[in-house]
Amino acid sequence: MGYIHADIELSNPRLPGLAKMKVKSMVDTGALTLCIPDHIRVQLQLEEVEKREVTIAYGQQQLVPYVGPVQVRFENRSCFVGAFVLGNDVLLGAIPIEDMDLVIIPSTRTITVNPQSPNFPHAIVKSEI
Repeated sequence: MGYIHADIELSNPRLPGLAKMKVKSMVDTGALTLCIPDHIRVQLQLEEVEKREVTIAYGQQQLVPYVGPVQVRFENRSCFVGAFVLGNDVLLGAIPIEDMDLVIIPSTRTITVNPQSPNFPHAIVKSEI
């Protein structure tokens, strides 16, 4: 299918006066979380919550900072997530994609809001009643 990229906006909800960052992210449904490079952590003044162990694409494990919260915006959607600080590029994983109810269109290598719920995100939840 090839690479998919999306223009997203990142911000620190704890510091609303701080400038938001518009970045190009790689969309990766094989990854679960948001990953950001250290220079974005510094610019958004994101606090480290803890260290977490991650396994990167070629199988190596490493300990990386886990920071947050981060507000992610794409078109008319947003979510709040934690982020791993690693790599040189922003990586948008499955959890924020699902949280914002976005869909991937493989034929155009794009991501968009779910056309079945264009005005606000939809989520499936089940409860025991």
